[in-house]
Amino acid sequence: MGDNTVLSRVFTKNTFKDLINNKTNEVYNTCIKRYVNEKTNHENKFVIDQIYRFLMTDYRNEYFYKNTLLNKLLLGKHSINTTVALTEIPIRKSKADFVLINGKAVVYEIKTELDSFDKLENQINDYFTAFNNVCVVTSESNYNKLNSLLLNTNVGIYILTDRNTISIRKEPVEDSSRLNHKSIFGILRKQEYEKIILNHYGVLPDTNQFDHYKECFKLFEKIEIKKAFKYTLSELKRRKLQEIDEFEKVPIQLKYLVYFSNFKRNDYKKLSLFLERKTGGN
Repeated sequence: MGDNTVLSRVFTKNTFKDLINNKTNEVYNTCIKRYVNEKTNHENKFVIDQIYRFLMTDYRNEYFYKNTLLNKLLLGKHSINTTVALTEIPIRKSKADFVLINGKAVVYEIKTELDSFDKLENQINDYFTAFNNVCVVTSESNYNKLNSLLLNTNVGIYILTDRNTISIRKEPVEDSSRLNHKSIFGILRKQEYEKIILNHYGVLPDTNQFDHYKECFKLFEKIEIKKAFKYTLSELKRRKLQEIDEFEKVPIQLKYLVYFSNFKRNDYKKLSLFLERKTGGN
């Protein structure tokens, strides 16, 4: 199993930055040697498909889970025009793997077949301080254990089935009782919290740059929590994907990676050229 860890380094921003800029990447070359059946000169899109198939059948790592959630939920169930996905959002001592925001906001904590549940309780408690819907996504083999852990909680359970579909075993129940101003404020970027303060009070605090963050938070903290949360969701929803028409052409194996890489039009062009190029460079 440990031998396959190189697979967790393929579908990353660093690897793909090298690849689309025509640089040699050792991780990618190692994966070609190990996971591509026919070693002759193939187009990169074939190679990526082969590597991804191995993930699908033998090594369903975090990238595979995240990419499946993005494809099945954001692109399959919702609309990329009205729903925003966030990833690796720091909340207290945890990082939310995947968050979807449309009319409501849902945190998805991923526990792959390769993970343990040791930190789960703390993670869930942290997430409920910033969002009011929380789900855990895991494998069929983990379902019974997870179900008994989450009995009598508001946490939803989604299963990535053996057929690589998403099966909802338990819908999350909205719980706003633990929302916390500090956790919510910590997610916001400067222009986002300034906009909330301006909308609510009509003015920003008159202070120096050094105290600005602290003074903005003091004002944010005075807003009723559910209202502050609502303001926050409408700001987060503005973090919409640019270049949607280009994104739609990206192969499904790379959707998650590209969605969170802030690609510009030129990057999409480079990616497209890379996918058509042959691995030998011809």
